[in-house]
Amino acid sequence: MQTFYEAHEFPVLPFAVVSSGTFDGVHIGHQSILKKVVETARLHNGQSVIVTFFPHPRMFFGQEVKLLNTLQERIELIAQTGVDYLLVLKFNEHLANFSANEFVEKIYIQTTHAKKLILGYDHHFGKNRSGNIDFLKANLSRYSFDLEEIPAQDIDQITISSTKIRSALFSKDISTATKYLGRYYTLSGKVIEGDKIGRTIGYPTANLQMTENYKLIPAEGIYAVWVKIDNQRYGGMLYIGKRPVIDKNSELRIEVNIFDFDQDIYGKTITLEFVNFLRNDMNFESLEALQAQLSQDKLAALVALQKKSL
Repeated sequence: MQTFYEAHEFPVLPFAVVSSGTFDGVHIGHQSILKKVVETARLHNGQSVIVTFFPHPRMFFGQEVKLLNTLQERIELIAQTGVDYLLVLKFNEHLANFSANEFVEKIYIQTTHAKKLILGYDHHFGKNRSGNIDFLKANLSRYSFDLEEIPAQDIDQITISSTKIRSALFSKDISTATKYLGRYYTLSGKVIEGDKIGRTIGYPTANLQMTENYKLIPAEGIYAVWVKIDNQRYGGMLYIGKRPVIDKNSELRIEVNIFDFDQDIYGKTITLEFVNFLRNDMNFESLEALQAQLSQDKLAALVALQKKSL
């Protein structure tokens, strides 16, 4: 997949089949749409094109939003669907002020040179979300592309999927999130220095600093996870919480104990794949009590990893 970040750099394609959207999560609903774009392009010996935006429009307008993907994750996931070209447009005041007609002319026609546009009934574009599928249908004779509307039930499924994934992650229902994503939910972060208390009780942890602060962090608790380091995968158990046993006023911590692993990975970026929720955060009377619980947690994590491997 070729990725472009400036409209003026995008190439003129012989037969571009285009869709656009934020595609946050690139979940099973999105995947079905992306597959349709790819298959339609191949049917016409054309090129599949996806237009997406960053930052998320809601972020630009000052709304608090936690996304299921970082931009880099979104790009990598879209590439895995077989899309030929991706255009990532910076969502800024200039783009936000495009009228519906300006958006169509400048993005779909002058930039992507779309021959076929595939959009959902609820897709909006242009200032104040003034453009939609009805606007395109009413003005289609003015444009140089064919229009295909994605069935309402497919679009509704996308909305349901996005809502269910966020709700599941906040309520520790990892199985549901995995089902609607079509893969494990992931978090990536850089390993930073911690206070090394874990190693004193036999459970050293890698402390993660999130690479992007807009990424959704699941609910606090203990999780069974896969840990990807330098293209290698290890089992582990993850802690998300404020460490009530150690520090009553701690900030949120993301710490992972990696099984059968003893390497210096400070400064490296690692990726966590959420497999199963194990238990809620707990307050222990001593480090010894915590150590005993961690032993049980490890056994539970190993069982979960064995049962739910994708």
